[in-house]
Amino acid sequence: MRSYIGHHQLVNQAEFEELAFGFDERPAGLDVELFRGPLRPETADERRAREDAARDIAADLRAMGEDGDEIAAWDALYADALTRTVPFLRAVRTDLPEAGEAA
Repeated sequence: MRSYIGHHQLVNQAEFEELAFGFDERPAGLDVELFRGPLRPETADERRAREDAARDIAADLRAMGEDGDEIAAWDALYADALTRTVPFLRAVRTDLPEAGEAA
């Protein structure tokens, strides 16, 4: 009997667990947290440094995309979209009631 998850045929138990439960390693690509911001609090200095790095990297990606690198162009668009999610995430963090407060 053969087992499949999606279009992948499973050869052994380790492969089954890897496909069923996801991968431990993150795929290569953009650092989502760099552009979106961390889900934990960060200091003003950390935020400034992260945003400066994100701006520099996004500018490099846009320039590479304009030079014909299609993947860099898509990465630049994705990075831009991630930076637009930051206000929403911060709003959620600041609107959460403190421990012991009534909702």
